[in-house]
Amino acid sequence: MADLVQYYGTGRRKSAIARVFLRPGSGEFKVNGKTYEEYFVTEQQRVAAKRPLVLTETTANFDVVTTVIGGGVNGQADAVKMGIARALLQFNIELRKTLKSDGLLTRDARGKERKKYGQKGARKRFQFSKR
Repeated sequence: MADLVQYYGTGRRKSAIARVFLRPGSGEFKVNGKTYEEYFVTEQQRVAAKRPLVLTETTANFDVVTTVIGGGVNGQADAVKMGIARALLQFNIELRKTLKSDGLLTRDARGKERKKYGQKGARKRFQFSKR
């Protein structure tokens, strides 16, 4: 039996983690077993998730299968974006310049700031009373 040809990439954003598999195919896009239109509700999320494929003009060449856990839907869309970009690099290293110039290979390290003791939250203080 022939081996399944697929390219793998991991994407992370905030607390969302996406495992992305690119398989040669017709352009089908599945996220956690659902179609990507069903999973990503807003147009902005859909555009963000498909951006690496549109940029490299490989939308119709690959079937994308992803599993995403953690975080919110916006963070998950960005995690899928990075995962696709990394998987495309496995497919063709010459795409690196295109993806890098658009900032798709850079991990966005921003996350939630921790709550500090003696305060109500990360930045917010308890109410101050003079008397």
